[in-house]
Amino acid sequence: MNASEDSLAPEVRSILDAARERPGGDEPVAVTARSFPDAVAATEAAGRIPVVAEVKPTSPTTAGERTDDPVELAREMVAGGATALSVLTEPDHFGGSVENLRRIREAVDVPVLRKDFVVNESQLDAVESDLVLLIARFLGDDLSDLVTAATERGFQPLVEVHDRDELGRALDAGADIIGVNNRDLATLAVDLETFESVAPHAPDDVTLLAESGVMSAEDARRMRAAGADALLIGTAIMDGDVRANTDRFSNATAKTELSE
Repeated sequence: MNASEDSLAPEVRSILDAARERPGGDEPVAVTARSFPDAVAATEAAGRIPVVAEVKPTSPTTAGERTDDPVELAREMVAGGATALSVLTEPDHFGGSVENLRRIREAVDVPVLRKDFVVNESQLDAVESDLVLLIARFLGDDLSDLVTAATERGFQPLVEVHDRDELGRALDAGADIIGVNNRDLATLAVDLETFESVAPHAPDDVTLLAESGVMSAEDARRMRAAGADALLIGTAIMDGDVRANTDRFSNATAKTELSE
């Protein structure tokens, strides 16, 4: 365990340890990806906020579990205006699976992000998706190689960062879709000021996502004002009617608060 890993919250270290034990695919995949930047641009042209709605059965930071058919949840999110979907494929801590992602991607026509904790190249080959999450803090010096390997397969890498140093490493690795995670993986605390402090340093040609902590229409507007091209929202959409929740966030440009 390196010094960076030693500072991770115990729950996050457990996720990372489990990720290292999971096998990858047998052969490299070849993906024909649906363009996420094009989908973001189309949503903005329609006057709505680009929302990446997350199919997340459970997580270490939320209570309870959604047992609905993930495909039906995904369809409802798209019907509610989701620009793209994020699908958890991590099985041990988030209740996800690669089979869920396969089924969802076949059922919808929006870009689908595979949200998992990829730590080696073979794990990219577990399933096809349009985007794949690569977490800068987990990958360290391997980030550039994983970005290249993902791109060569046709994926659009979404590189997750938390501070300016990680943003610099993501840019050096060639990332042009970057998510700023408002959750600190060392403490699990969420602070929207994280995005506000990092976003000004991202080049204009990067597609920038705000991740974690968007719980209200006010939060959505705040992240957009700070420079977010899109918002990745999990808990606040999964908690209740996913179609209605997605619609409210997508249309949060009006100064009305989400209903509880």
